[in-house]
Amino acid sequence: MLNQVIHDGPDTLTPLIIAHGLFGSARNWGVIAKRLSKTRKVIAVDMRNHGESPHFDSQSYPDMAEDLAEVCAQYGTPDLLGHSMGGKAAMVMAVLHPDALRRLVVADIAPVAYEHSQMDKIDAMEAVDLNAVTRRSDAQEMLGQQGIGPSLQAFFTQSLDLSTKTWRFNLPVLRRDMDKITGFPELSGQFPGPAFFLSGAESDYVRREDRDRIKALFPKSYFAKIPDAGHWLHAEKPREFEAAVASFLDAS
Repeated sequence: MLNQVIHDGPDTLTPLIIAHGLFGSARNWGVIAKRLSKTRKVIAVDMRNHGESPHFDSQSYPDMAEDLAEVCAQYGTPDLLGHSMGGKAAMVMAVLHPDALRRLVVADIAPVAYEHSQMDKIDAMEAVDLNAVTRRSDAQEMLGQQGIGPSLQAFFTQSLDLSTKTWRFNLPVLRRDMDKITGFPELSGQFPGPAFFLSGAESDYVRREDRDRIKALFPKSYFAKIPDAGHWLHAEKPREFEAAVASFLDAS
């Protein structure tokens, strides 16, 4: 079972489950989860091989989808929000288990394969001399020496366990399965419920030419963009992101 960080809220609205992206964790979503929990219970999960969740010998989307289905089953028929890798896992889960969700929110990702790789991020983390790290700033400096910018330095080191001097990632499996993470599995079927594809206006992860594929899998899909936001739209424009998600989830 995936590790869950639960933000209690009123039981009058449908619970919301949040699935983070690659190299993320439930704690990255703490501020938004807390705000959204004013009107509903919000459950942020650590995806497999991330955070406090178990390490497995796979990072495939069908496996991640089954992880999410197991969590969703605990909360009746919840809503599900996923960003990037978590968004892909959420899409697969919705198509494989169409009756397990009420509404789906996909943040800045499409059901397609991408050509970019995140191997340089794994290389950088593996190059950090963890034995020499006494503060997060030590690790951030070493990541900077590997070409990682300040914002990602801070993001990655949120998943650094200083007490054990280890990353809370299963880096060998993430490296081996990177082609699965950047790819997307072949799917048949549809999710018939409402699906909201919310993107950053400055991001190119969801292109207009992807919409036919999205509509084929999610016939009740809706699209919106947050101005002046990129791929990390929830971190760059948290208030606007929260408002857009709440508006969609609260719609009758």
